[in-house]
Parts: sequence; structure tokens; C-alpha cells
Amino acid sequence: MVEWTGTEAERAAVLATYDLGPERSEALNEITRFVAALCETPIALVSLVEEERQCFPSRVGLAAAETPRSASFCAHAMMKAPFLFVVPDARQDTRFADNPLVTGEPNIRFYAGAPLVSPEGVPLGALAVIDEKPREGLTPLQIQGLEMLSHRVVAVLEAQRRDRSWSDRHFADAQALSESEGRFRILADAMPQMVWSSLPDGTHDYFNARWYEFLGLAEWADDWREAFHPDDRDRIDARWRHSLDTGEPYDIEYRLRNADGEFRWVLARALPLRDGQGQILRWIGTGTDIHDQRMMTEERETIAHELSHRIKNIFSVIAGLIGLSTREHPEIGPATDELRERVLALGRAHDYVRPHSVQSTRELGHNSLKGVLEEIFSPYVAGGQPRVSIMGCDIEIDDRSATPLALLFHELATNAAKYGALSRAEGHITLAITNDGEECRLIWTETGGPMIAAHGPNSFGTHLIALSVERQLGGTIEREWRSEGLMVSLKIPLRSMNRNG
Repeated sequence: MVEWTGTEAERAAVLATYDLGPERSEALNEITRFVAALCETPIALVSLVEEERQCFPSRVGLAAAETPRSASFCAHAMMKAPFLFVVPDARQDTRFADNPLVTGEPNIRFYAGAPLVSPEGVPLGALAVIDEKPREGLTPLQIQGLEMLSHRVVAVLEAQRRDRSWSDRHFADAQALSESEGRFRILADAMPQMVWSSLPDGTHDYFNARWYEFLGLAEWADDWREAFHPDDRDRIDARWRHSLDTGEPYDIEYRLRNADGEFRWVLARALPLRDGQGQILRWIGTGTDIHDQRMMTEERETIAHELSHRIKNIFSVIAGLIGLSTREHPEIGPATDELRERVLALGRAHDYVRPHSVQSTRELGHNSLKGVLEEIFSPYVAGGQPRVSIMGCDIEIDDRSATPLALLFHELATNAAKYGALSRAEGHITLAITNDGEECRLIWTETGGPMIAAHGPNSFGTHLIALSVERQLGGTIEREWRSEGLMVSLKIPLRSMNRNG
């Protein structure tokens, strides 16, 4: 005999996972009817024994749905696993002679019970047959059938247990989802932004209170898309369709008509919610009124463009004054020509970093090092091909670094045109740019030019280059005067190239 060694609390916890209600299972009813016929008894039942009672989820020939545990024969039977528990005549058994189920209805005399044991080894109750007359026992066939059918009862109970567990989980999940949805809507209605959600196919199924308030709607309206500005609708549809097809975040600015009939700029963003397999369950989106910020930005851009235009004019005026001085004093012509070229180089760099009109927009961004260099080197072309080749990565710069960079490379290019590679038709310059995450390295290599000697350490050009690289950009410069041409190696911290570096 395998005795149960656990606590009653542990057994109660396992029993709680079964459906112990009075509803009868037809599968259990078939078993009790069959076992009653097999054992030729007027009563057959399935008993599940709890702490204070035993209940009968299936029974034949017995009216009671439950009895106190203190009167339970099955409480004894379940502890005898794997053996059958048989009482030939209860009146003669001291354990049961005074039992109310013996002295009164249903007048039990003969009892035989096969233990019901859960897969965890927990005793649950018994499959029992009862007779009002004493009996010697059961036949071998009846014993075999009762034991076999007890295993079938456990299988049916386990199936019901799994169904109940799934149902409980399903209900709990549904309840949790409902509660989560409720919390989401409360939170969404409290937000100052418009909040909406969509199904995976793009069908909108929720808008928060702020959305209705913005559009001036009291309830859902099928024509709400008419609130989009006519010029923005195709662009909105294309961007939304792209996000639905690819799963990429939705991000767009468009004009939306508010309750007063005014079109205001709105920033709309949405992200997909995915399940464990990566499938999109829903889209959650927001709409933020950015109209005032956008208008302020446009005003600032207008002012910046105007200031940029005026600054460019100042460069032009300075260059004109230098030219006038040259005409009045021809003897200073070479020096003033170089000064005018430097001023114009600064003007081009400024015009690039701070474009003064939409027409100033370049193919590269306004913060591109390559873009500034291409401006500086644009005069040096032969046969339609640039004589200065820019290679490697691009670096983000800003207005602070553009000025010293423009002076630096203007000076190098001017010197190359006078004395180095650009002074000969076959000469060429390569500028290689690399970025190691901490600093930018630029290597200027001249080839095909005449052999030249090092410039004096006190020349103005040398001072200007040193000022640009070392003082203003915090970098270092090395020069190598090779027979095939000058090589200049520059190292500049990325933080000096851009404030965000």
C-alpha cells in the first residue's frame, strides 16, 4: 500500500483545481451506470473527498449529492491505493457500525471502493459500489473492472481539470485585457495629445476625448478624414500604407482642421504592438498640435536667412573695398588679391553652413564637411574634372568649425596653386577623411607638382593654418615635404567639428 504522506492543505490545493460542483458529467455517468451493472449493486458513485465533506459528481441509486466527510467510507478507501477497499458487512465493522449512513439511509451494508489518485499521487476519493445487503466480496472480473474503471474516472476528471484551467486562464486573460483596455482609455483621455488606435489592417477603432475635442465632434463620424488638408491627403495615405505594409513606425506632419475650421499643423506618430511571434496586434498612435512651434520655427528661419543674406553682403562689401584699395595702390596688389580670396572663401563657407534662401540648399546637408570642401575647391577644375579628390567618410560640422576649416583648406589650396601640385597641369591632390569615433583625421596628399622647400615657420600662411587647426579647432598638424609633393596630416577632435559631436 502506498500511503499519502502530504498534508491535508496540500491535498486541498490539488482538489481545488477540479470541478467539484453538482453538475454531472455524462462520461462519469456512463462509468457509474456500467460499474453498478457490472458489480450488481443498487448504488454506484464517484466520490471526491474534501476537508469537511465528500461530494458525488456522478452517482446511481443515491439521491444525496454530498455527505459529511466524517461519515465517508471513501475517505478510508482513497488511502488504500493501489488496493481495493472492501467492507463485507458494515454492521459488523467497528469502524462503521454507528455510521449514520449505516444506521440510516442509504443503509449501507456492503461497500467496495477503488481509490482515485491524481497524476501527482494525491488521493482524491473513490469509485465505489454499495449494496443494502452484506456480501462476501466481488468476483475477480468485478474487481478488475472496478479498478480499471477507476483509472478511467481519473482520466475524465483530468480532462475536466484541463478544460477548467483553460477556461479560467481564458477568463482571466479576457478580464485582464478588459481592465488593461479600461486603464489605457482613462490614461489616453487624460493626455493632452490626441491618441488613437488601429487594427493590423489599418482600421481605426479608437480615438480619445482630445481627438473629438480638437475636431469638434461629439461622436464617431465616418467622414472624419475630410478634416485632413486636401493637399496632404495623398501623402498621408501613402505614408500610412507604407507603415502597414512594412511595420515601420508611422511619422508624419500634416494639416488638420480643428473645431474652429482652422487648419493646424499636427505631428502624427504611431508604433505597432506585436505578439511573441512578431505579428502586429494593434497600432497605437498620437497626434500633437505643433502649429505654433512650426510657425515660430519658420519665423526664425526667415530672420536667419535675412541675417545670412546681410552677412554675405558684408563679405561682398569687404571684398569690394579690398579691390578698390588695390586700384588706388597697385603696389599692394598681390597681398590684397590673397586677402580678397580669403574673404570670399569665408563667404562661401558661411553661405554653405547657413544658406540664405531655399535656392542655397545643396545636394549634401548644410552641415557636411564634404559640402564645404567642395565649395572651397570648386575653382580647381581641369577638363571638367576636379583636381582635388575628396575621399572617405563625411563629417558633420557646424557654423563654429566651418570658418577655420574654410580658411585652412583655402590656404592649402592657394599654396598648392602657387607652388605645389596645382601649379602644374598634371598635378593632383587627394584629401582622405577618416573617423575613429573620437577624432577626425584628414590627410592632404599632393602629387605631380614641382619639388618645393618647406615654408618658413614665420610665414603668414603658416601662422594662419596653425591658428585654424591648433587654436580654434584644438587639433594637431604635421607636414611632410616629400619629393613627390607635400603631405599634411591633420587630427581634429569630433567635438570641435560639431557642438553635438
